[in-house]
This record gives sequence, structure tokens and C-alpha cells, in this order.
Amino acid sequence: MPIIKLLVDGGSMTPGPTVGQQLGPLGINIGDVISKVNQATTEFKGMKVPVVLDIDADTKEIKVEAKSPPASELLKKEFGLEKASDDKKKEKVANAAIEEIIKITKIKNPDMLAKDFKGALKSILGTCLSMGILVESKSAEEVQAEIDEGKYDSEINQEKTEVAPDKKAELKSYLDNILKSQEATKKAEEAVKEEKAAEAEKPAEAEKPAEEKK
Repeated sequence: MPIIKLLVDGGSMTPGPTVGQQLGPLGINIGDVISKVNQATTEFKGMKVPVVLDIDADTKEIKVEAKSPPASELLKKEFGLEKASDDKKKEKVANAAIEEIIKITKIKNPDMLAKDFKGALKSILGTCLSMGILVESKSAEEVQAEIDEGKYDSEINQEKTEVAPDKKAELKSYLDNILKSQEATKKAEEAVKEEKAAEAEKPAEAEKPAEEKK
């Protein structure tokens, strides 16, 4: 049975040359494949989704298995991000609650190789770190250490995914202050660059001949 792996737009796969090249020689109706894939991935609309097609070459029967999207895609979707931070040390783009990280871990866990849920959770936090996402108003690395210390055992054991409104507001307020500070720093750096560029464009003042200085 041929196995074909694809990375598609959740719920909105369209015909393309790559798909045609892989399915055409098998005599498979591409329209049927697209319909089945879109149905299987509709809950992940707006994200890139790994899909495995298991095809019976004799009967042309197709089984579609949709995997969970990459953790980075899930995080971007959860926090409304267009992209990750360009500089994870200087630029923060979101501030997550531990409950939101638990929610994403529950989605990803079946496809992960972590030995337990805490391990999977720490892996998602590693992705947060690389994307510039704070967790509980701290570095994701710090939260990983706190998980080892048992700080979030209650939330983890309950697999809690709902964030209290007051906590969500507090996290947002902290992030808003961070974003304002980042914007101020960015403007200051741009002003310095513009000033240096202007200075570089000024023609050097020619020295007057010695006799003119007398």
C-alpha cells in the first residue's frame, strides 16, 4: 500500500503539482482526496497540518490520517500571532497562562515522543522559548524548572485548560507593558541609526589653506 505524506492548509487543501505528481500515477481521483483531507483537517483551519494518506493500489480506497499541526502553528493560532519573535531574547510576542500551554500539549501529546505529560509540556515550553512567548509572565525556561519543582502539579494533574478572567487580564497587562517598552526601545534605536546615517552623509569639511588662516 502506498503511503503518501503531505503538509496541507487545514480545511482548505487545493490541487497542486506536488499532489498531482504523487497521486496521478496511482489513478486516484484527486478531487476525492482533497475532499477527504479537508474534512479531516477542518478543525485546524488556518494552520499547516501534516497528513498521511494510506492508499490501496488495487481498490483505490484511501484512508486519511490527520496529525496535529506543529506546536509553533498551534501557539500562533492560540495567541493570534502572524509570526514568532525575530529576536527571542529582546522581543516578546505573547504571555501565556500555564493552562493554555496544557491545552496545546493535550492536542500535541498523541504525536509526541515524550515519556509522560510533563515531558510533553516542557517540550511545548521549549517551543515557546524559541518563539519569544512568555509563560506566566516569565521566561518559558524558568517555567520548565518550576514544573520540575512541582509548582504546577495541580493544574497539570487536572489537565486544566480554562484561564480565570482576572488572571488573563493580569497576563495581558504585563504583556502590554512589555510591548510598550519594546516599542520605545525600537524607536530609540531607529533614531540613533538615522542620526548616524545623517552624520555619515555630511561632507567632510575641507581644511582651509594655512595662508587663509592668518
